[in-house]
This record gives sequence, C-alpha cells and structure tokens, in this order.
Amino acid sequence: MTHAFETLTPDLVLDALETVGLRGDGRLTALSSYENRVYQVQLEDGSSVVAKFYRPARWSEAQILEEHAFAAELMAFEVPAIGPLLLNGATLHQFGGFAFSVSPRRGGRPPELDDGEVLEWIGRFLARIHTVGARKPFVARPALNVQTFAEEPMQWLLGHDMVPLDVQSAWTRGVEQAIAVIKTYDTLNAQAKGQGDIRVLRLHGDCHPGNILWTPADAAPDRGPGPHFVDLDDARTGPAVQDFWMLLSGDRQQRQRQLGALVDGYEQFREFDRAELALIEPLRTLRLIHYSAWLARRWTDPTFPANFPWFGSSDYWQGQVQMLEEQLEAMQEPPLIV
Repeated sequence: MTHAFETLTPDLVLDALETVGLRGDGRLTALSSYENRVYQVQLEDGSSVVAKFYRPARWSEAQILEEHAFAAELMAFEVPAIGPLLLNGATLHQFGGFAFSVSPRRGGRPPELDDGEVLEWIGRFLARIHTVGARKPFVARPALNVQTFAEEPMQWLLGHDMVPLDVQSAWTRGVEQAIAVIKTYDTLNAQAKGQGDIRVLRLHGDCHPGNILWTPADAAPDRGPGPHFVDLDDARTGPAVQDFWMLLSGDRQQRQRQLGALVDGYEQFREFDRAELALIEPLRTLRLIHYSAWLARRWTDPTFPANFPWFGSSDYWQGQVQMLEEQLEAMQEPPLIV
C-alpha cells in the first residue's frame, strides 16, 4: 500500500506554498520529524520559511487550530515560542490532500543541559508557558492520562497482534501492573472523581531537548539570547511536571540537581507544586507504553521501518518487559526532592 506521505513530492510542497503567496526557488531541506513532514524552503526573495505538512488523520482540524491558537497566545505574551504565520487570513491550509502550515525559520542549537544557568533560564520560560496555559483549558485536544497513554495503546497493540506470543503474557502483565500503580494518582486517572489536588493545564507536552533551540547572544541580536520552544504538535492537558521530566538525565543526584535548577528558574515567575514530583516516574512509564503503540501505528509509513528497524522483534518486546519491571521499581522509590 502507498502511504499518504509518499505522494508528498517536492513539487507538491512548492505548489502548496504558492497557494498562500509564497514562491519557493526550488531548494527544499527536509527537517527532522517522524510524525509530520517538515521542510525548510528557500523563497525567491532570499528568505526562508518552514513548511509543516500534518500526518493525515492524526489530529482533527479543530485540534490543530487549538495548537495554533495556543502558540499565538504564547507569542502575544512574549513567550519565545514559534507559531505558524497568518497567510491569506488563516494559519492552517489545505492542498493535495494535506493540511499544512508555514512558520518563520528560527535557528539555534541544543541547550547545554549540564549548565545550571541554562536550566534556570529554561525554567523561567516554562513558567511563562504554564502561566499562559493556565488561563483557559483546551477544548478539542486530549488530556495526558492513563486511558490515553496506556489503556488504549495496550488494547490497540493486543487487538492488532503486534506483541509476539512468546512475550505477550509477560508484557501484558507488566503493563497491567503499571496501570494499576499509575491509577493510584488521581491526576493521571481520568476515571477518578475530582481528579485529585494537582492542577492540570495546557502544556507544551513534548518538552525534550530537541524541541528547545538555544540562541547565542551574537546569533540573534534582534531577539536576544536564550531558548525558544518549537513543535507544539503534542500540546495537551496535563500536570506541569510533564514539561520538566524529559529534560532530566543521569543518576538520581544529577537529575535532582537539574530539577533544582529548573524549579529555581520556574519559581521566579510561578509557584511549582512539589506534589507533582511523585508523577515523574508514572509519566515516564506512560510514555514508554505509548511509544510502542506510536511506532506500531505508523509502520506503514516507510520512514519508520527505515529508522526503527529493531522495532517489533521478540528482543524489542523483551526489552520493553525489562523496562516495565524497572519502572515498576522506580515508581515505588521516593520522588526527587527540591
């Protein structure tokens, strides 16, 4: 079967841009993105833009427009996020069977997460994102919880026979045990009455180092140095700590130090609820389960077998069982302290 993205040719990309008044000079550079297709496009006037073609059937038009509105809201409050341009009175466009948007190009390098000052700076901007995110809720975009990130993915994987029989029982048992633990946290359990005491809000949702670009002072004198946030494609509702934990790495002492710097910066603008620290390992476990279903659901996209050739083997799933066992232990340990 031909995947939809196989029809997304360079000519189609350039033709799509012409419909919104942008004439490319023929030079396209594919940027790193598995979920969507993203291109840096050189224009005839010498400038360049980033064109994003959304994966068909992943988000509804209402959900994409909520992402765009959130980005616009952040930029209106001078938060350094990159949102789509308003072209012909709209931010979302249709061409050749694809929804697409166009954003300004912003350069940058990965942040130095071993530098406490950099982490503190990122923490300040996360607080500003969350201050805007707390102003009103998402209506169309989903929440991050055990139903959307564990139960439904598990049922899909088993229903589509994606887990080999020789490891299926062990994997299913590990996921069910993890779900039972995660459901004890009301904030992550959509079925819990009252949702617990931890507040949820609109988040970046996928705040890993690759989605933060650091601009040195000498590279952008018009904007100033510091981080700017890209790719709000996974923006959803959840606890604030979701935007923290993917920036932590290393042993417990290193992670605690990194978290301390992030929170120090964050609390210059917004209070951080220490009760959320207990959610870090449950959130990591949810991502682990969701990731396998994410890969499996996209396997007909030729990009995925080419870049994830190890996925789907018995060795892969046995590795998942081991990681689930490790996460079950991690969820029983005392949370990090700041």
